[in-house]
Amino acid sequence: MRAVIQRVTSADITVDNQTVAQIGPGLTVLLGVTHTDTHQIAEQLAAKIFRLRVLADEQSCEQTCAPLLVVSQFTLYGDTRKGRRPSWTEAAAGDVAEPIYDHFCAELENLGADVKRGVFGAHMHVNLVNDGPFTMILES
Repeated sequence: MRAVIQRVTSADITVDNQTVAQIGPGLTVLLGVTHTDTHQIAEQLAAKIFRLRVLADEQSCEQTCAPLLVVSQFTLYGDTRKGRRPSWTEAAAGDVAEPIYDHFCAELENLGADVKRGVFGAHMHVNLVNDGPFTMILES
């Protein structure tokens, strides 16, 4: 799994001109799933992100109850080493990735997180205000 974490003051997702999720201060998580990812990997990464001390005063979402906006992002596994057109072969197919994405979000919720989600597979517009700016990449 690959996750891009952004500390935000606000973020929202629209699909077909309808807001489907929004948060105030917290974290936006762009989540990519590859072929070797499992539910166990999703659980470990969810716990890591929930407890990561990257919010104000070196606190975590666990400590502050800050929300997380989780967005499926297969393009995190785009490969541009050859030619000018990205290859998506490292990204898991939707029927494999969606259950792992759902499990990742459910695990965050089991840990006590306030989780908002994008719509898996939809064309989404993600708007956010990056706080810092602060962006990290985590890989399992």
